[in-house]
Amino acid sequence: MTTPNRAILLTAPTPAAIAVVRLLGPAVDSLLAQHFSRPVPPDRAVHGEWRNADHILDDPVVVRTPAGADVNLHGGPWIVSTYLDHLRDAGFAITEPDLDAFDGPTTLDREVSAALPHARTDLAVRTLIAQPAAWSTLPSTPGHSARTPSEAPPRISSQSSPHPIDAILADYSLHHLLHPPRVAILGPPNVGKSTLANQLFARDRAITADLPGTTRDWVGEPANLDGLIVTLVDTPGVRPTADPIESAAIAASAAQIRAADLVLIVLDATLPLAPQLAVLGDHSSVLRIANKSDRPPAWDLAAHADLQTAATTGQGIDVLRTAIRTHFGIIPAFDPTTPRCWTARQRDTLARAVNDPRAISEMTAP
Repeated sequence: MTTPNRAILLTAPTPAAIAVVRLLGPAVDSLLAQHFSRPVPPDRAVHGEWRNADHILDDPVVVRTPAGADVNLHGGPWIVSTYLDHLRDAGFAITEPDLDAFDGPTTLDREVSAALPHARTDLAVRTLIAQPAAWSTLPSTPGHSARTPSEAPPRISSQSSPHPIDAILADYSLHHLLHPPRVAILGPPNVGKSTLANQLFARDRAITADLPGTTRDWVGEPANLDGLIVTLVDTPGVRPTADPIESAAIAASAAQIRAADLVLIVLDATLPLAPQLAVLGDHSSVLRIANKSDRPPAWDLAAHADLQTAATTGQGIDVLRTAIRTHFGIIPAFDPTTPRCWTARQRDTLARAVNDPRAISEMTAP
């Protein structure tokens, strides 16, 4: 069977300083000889020009590997897309990364390498690269080699391991660090949703005014909450309206709210509670926020809200950021070196390791 010529974008498909394209297949040598300006000895990083006919596409650094070559381009979207189009014309299939495309002595090491492009914060990177050492603390075959084949494999429990398997399986924090959850902000008009969103964005992203209906469409953008990236969706105020544009915007935002992993229900502390709740409906996974809490309240805030804010002054915003992070497992005492899982393969391995610790070696053995 002929080995296909493949090109794999190893880095995230977003603007960056550098983009890395891995070239695999029998045509790698001829491709380099035809288009790269300098010879590339094995295990050397060589800077040169990549040409397509008379045009210089980029001046990348190319590293020859036993399996192929890594081309380190400038990370601008135009350069990357143009280079990939050039590779297609040269007969290389542009494929999604598979585990074999990444380096590492163990399956877990390769899964770390595969996930690194999705780690967009220092906390995500530190947690991810700590996992091989963290998994090495889990019981596996050597710690239970004394039992005979006829004996039932010991169940891992809080008594036999400092990191119970069930707790690792219940912890989705690293998954959320790598795959930003969606957080929708919902509430009646003019309760301060957009001002609250701007505080979480740490800049003026949404237009605010003391007029109901100022936000006429949902606005979604990543926000960095102290190491956890979330896609924050600011939605129009929910109210009965005869305005067809506002009505359409409210209807369109409903899908965003349904898709949210967490809904922040923002209420005006200075107005009666019941009419505000009446237009919002029921939602799972919610944090109820009493905004404008720096003014005389119209209802018992402690009894009916999870936390209190004054978005115009920033009061309570740090508490809100912590509450959102905690909801997604990034607790205040978050320890990056604790064993965690983030792929279906790892979850399957850990589920089997509950009854047979030997399964751990499938991820950690060379």
